[in-house]
Amino acid sequence: MKRYQSNVQRFTRVGPVSNAVFNVLFLALSAVCLIPFLLVVSISLSEEASIWTYGYRLIPKVFSWDGYAYLYKYRTVMLRSLGMSVFVTGAGTVLGLILTTSMGYALSRLEFKLHKFYTWFVFIPMVFSGGMVSSYFVVTQFLKLRNSPLVLILPLCISSFNVIICRTFFRSTIPDSVVESALIDGAGQLTVFFRIVLPLSLPVLATIGLFLSFGYWNDWFTALLYIDKTELLTLQAYLNRLLDNIDFLLTNASRLGVSQAELLASLPREAARMAIVVITVLPVACVYPFFQRYFISGLTVGAVKG
Repeated sequence: MKRYQSNVQRFTRVGPVSNAVFNVLFLALSAVCLIPFLLVVSISLSEEASIWTYGYRLIPKVFSWDGYAYLYKYRTVMLRSLGMSVFVTGAGTVLGLILTTSMGYALSRLEFKLHKFYTWFVFIPMVFSGGMVSSYFVVTQFLKLRNSPLVLILPLCISSFNVIICRTFFRSTIPDSVVESALIDGAGQLTVFFRIVLPLSLPVLATIGLFLSFGYWNDWFTALLYIDKTELLTLQAYLNRLLDNIDFLLTNASRLGVSQAELLASLPREAARMAIVVITVLPVACVYPFFQRYFISGLTVGAVKG
C-alpha cells in the first residue's frame, strides 16, 4: 500500500519549475479577467471630456462622478426597476430550479417508461430552435402574457441544457439502491425527490441556480420584446432604454437649439455607459464567490459524465 502511495505521489507531484510556470500562467489568466473590469470602473469614474481627449485609461486622467450622478437623477425609477429585477430573478430562479430538477430526476429514472422519448424531446430544442417569430406569437397571442410580470419569468424557466445537466448528475451521483430502499419503505416519488434526492444534490442545485439567476439578472431582451409599461421594466431593461435615449439625443443634437445642443454635448455618455455596466455586474460579482465551490463541482459532473 505504501509503495502504491509513493508511486502515486511520484507521478502526481509538480516540480519547482512547473509550479512557477503554472503560477505565472494563472496570474496572467487572472489579469486577463480582472483588467477589463477595472478598465470599465476607471472609465465610469472619468470625466467625459478626458475620455474623448486621452481615450480609455486604466487610471482616470480626470476623476469625476458625472456618470453615476447622471444615473442618480433617475434613482426613483431605477429603484423600482431594481425591485422588479430582484423579484423576477428570485421567483424565476426558484421556479426554474423546481421545474428543471424535477424534470431531470424523472428523465434519470430508467423505470420511467417514456424516459427515452422525453430525453429526445428535451434534447432536440437544444439543437433546433423554433425562432423568434413563433415564440413571440405563442407568448403574445396564445398565452396573452404581454405586459405581464410572468412574461419575464416563464420563457427563461426551462433550458434543455440545464435539464440534461440535472439528468446526468442524478443518474451518475444518486445510487439506485437509495431510491429503491426508500420506495420499499413506502415513500412516494415526491417524498424521495424532496427528502432524499435534493439534499444530496447541492452542487447541481447551485450550478443550475447560478445559471438561472445570471440569466434572469442580465436579461433585457425579453422586456424589450414584451414590455411597454415602464413600471414593469427590470433594471437592465430600463438602463438599456436610458442608454438608447442618450444615444438618440446625441445623434439628433444638430436638430435642436444651440443651448440644448451644448447641454447634450455635456452628457456623460461613455461614463454613464460604463457606470451602467458596473451597476449591473457588481451584484453578480458579489454573490458568485459564495457559490463557486458548488458551481465548479456540479458543472464538472454534468460535463464529464454522460
